[in-house]
Amino acid sequence: MEFKNLIYEKEEGIVRITLNRPKALNALNAELISELNVLFDALAADDGVRVVLLTGAGDKAFVAGADISELAHMDSFSARIFADAGQSMMAKIALLPMPVIAVVNGFALGGGCELALACDFIYASEKAMFGLPEETLGLIPGFGGTQRLARRVGAAMAMELIFTAKRIKAEEAKALGLVNRVLPPEQLMEEAQKTAATIAAMGPAAIALAKAAVHRGIEVDLISGSYMEKEAFGLCFASPDAKEGTSAFLEKRKAVFSKTR
Repeated sequence: MEFKNLIYEKEEGIVRITLNRPKALNALNAELISELNVLFDALAADDGVRVVLLTGAGDKAFVAGADISELAHMDSFSARIFADAGQSMMAKIALLPMPVIAVVNGFALGGGCELALACDFIYASEKAMFGLPEETLGLIPGFGGTQRLARRVGAAMAMELIFTAKRIKAEEAKALGLVNRVLPPEQLMEEAQKTAATIAAMGPAAIALAKAAVHRGIEVDLISGSYMEKEAFGLCFASPDAKEGTSAFLEKRKAVFSKTR
């Protein structure tokens, strides 16, 4: 696949998506959001994709935010359309059957922080910086930031970060539970690739079901979530991977799972 603002690479079931607007610090404009919407639709239909790594071009920014040069010319109606496109794109990440790992190599501000939050988990460079600075522009986060940040770090901490437009370093983000791992810049992608390879070696149907159970279950009460888990557990046995995995364990050998869902 070819895009104007994205670099798409696929190898052994692992896809690397690089947001490629380095002169604009990979800021999210309408065109880039549209390309991501198209790409995520394509990934959802690709049974050969096991894991997605999402990163930014250059060493300064993952995504520095939404493109302010576009925001400056919006009215209330066009701003809502823009937010809808961004939210739609980010919602697709949770619906993808494969894990999406944000590999944050620099600034993840505004829409960039929201994009990282939309991913299943985050690996960050020691130089990474997170924040939702929209209040300094007289705005609020519009791509799901008020919702996902509160779910990740709690409502009170989310409100402090949003109201003050505070930027936090990677280690503080990790302490808050926003980031899974903080790594030296030169090791960031290598470690993300290792994790992706580990996940890619698992049964793809089971990974997809586990992801769906977490995303759906976190929005409901424990009893309802446990019911979803029970249903997903049962569905695992519709895949040959369950038979392969249990047989391999009993036969003391390494399981060889399906290459597609």
